[in-house]
Amino acid sequence: MLDRLSFIENKYDELSHQISDPVIMQNQTEWQKLVKEHSDLEEIVTKYREYRKRETQLEENKAMLSENDLDQDMKEMFQEDNKVLQTELQKIHDDIQILLVPKDPNDKKNVFVEIRGGAGGDEAALFAHSLYRLYVKYAEGNNWKVELMSVNETDIGGFKEVVFMIKGNGAYSRLKYESGVHRVQRVPETESQGRIHTSTATVAVLPEVDDVDVQIDPNDLRIDVYRSSGNGGQSVNTTDSAVRITHIPTGEVVSMQDEKSQLKNKDKALKVLKARLFEIAERERSQNIADERRSQVGTGDRSERIRTYNYPQGRVTDHRINLTLYKLEPFMDGDIDEMLDSLTTFDQSEKLKLMGAERN
Repeated sequence: MLDRLSFIENKYDELSHQISDPVIMQNQTEWQKLVKEHSDLEEIVTKYREYRKRETQLEENKAMLSENDLDQDMKEMFQEDNKVLQTELQKIHDDIQILLVPKDPNDKKNVFVEIRGGAGGDEAALFAHSLYRLYVKYAEGNNWKVELMSVNETDIGGFKEVVFMIKGNGAYSRLKYESGVHRVQRVPETESQGRIHTSTATVAVLPEVDDVDVQIDPNDLRIDVYRSSGNGGQSVNTTDSAVRITHIPTGEVVSMQDEKSQLKNKDKALKVLKARLFEIAERERSQNIADERRSQVGTGDRSERIRTYNYPQGRVTDHRINLTLYKLEPFMDGDIDEMLDSLTTFDQSEKLKLMGAERN
C-alpha cells in the first residue's frame, strides 16, 4: 500500500508542476483535464502525508524513550503521546484504505429516479407517491434541485409511474443503492376493514449521462407524437405535443407529455432513454465480471427486494445489510442518511475485502 501511495504522491507532484506551466495553461481543455486529475488525488495525498508525519513523530518518540537518562515523567509523557499517535495512525490508515477503493465514475452525477407502483393496485400507487415525497424531501434537505419529468397519476392521488431528475453534486453516490423493490406493510387508506396489506413499488436510480457516454443511432429510434392526456384519458392539450420514443434494438420505450412543447418533451425523453441504455450497458458489463468481484450491496437489480417499510411497527428494514431502524416517520420525511451511510460503509468494506483477497 505504501508503495502505491508513494507513486500517487509523485504523480500528484508532477501534476502540480504541469498545471502551473504557462504553455499547458494555454490549452484550456488539456489544462482542465489535468486540474481535475490533480484534484482527484489531493485528498489521498494529504492523508498519506499526515500518515508519514505521525509515523515520523512516533519514531522520534521511540528514539527518545531509548535514552537512558530520560526521567520517569518524560517517559510517561512520551508513552502517552505514542498511544495517541498509534490511534491516529490506525484511523488515517483506515481512511486511506477507503480512499484507495476504486471510485464509481458516476458518483458525482445527477440522477434520474423512476418509481413505479407494483403489486397492490391503488395502495401500491399511493406507496409510490410516498417514496417520491421521501426522495424530494431528501433532495431539498441537501439543497438539490428536483425536476419532474413525467408522471402518471391515479384518481386518488397515487402514482402509477413517476420519473424525475435530482440535480446535485454527489446525488448518484448517495442514491444509487435505492434501486430495487421496496415493500410496504400498512393499513391502506382504501381499506375499510383495517387489515394490514403488503404492496410494492419499484425504484430505479440512473445516472445522467453525457452524449459521449451513450451514442444513439437515429435510425434505431421510432418517434411517435400524440395529444397529451390527464387522468381518465381526458385531453389536456389540443396539439400533438406528447412524445413517445422507442429504441428498436432494446425495446425501451420512453413517453413524455408534461411540457407543452413537443421539442421539450422529445429532449426530456431522449435524456431518460440515454440513461436507461447506459444502465443496460453497465449491467451487461458487470455481468461479465465474476460474481465474487461484484459489490455485495446490489445497486442495479430492479427485481431485488431491498427494503420493507412496516407502518404498524414503525420500522424500516434494509434486507441487504440486515439493518432495522425504528424511525419510520422521520425516514419517510427524508431522514435517510443513517441508512445511506450504512449501505455505503458496507459496500466499501466488501470492496476492501475483495482487494485484500486479490492481493493474496
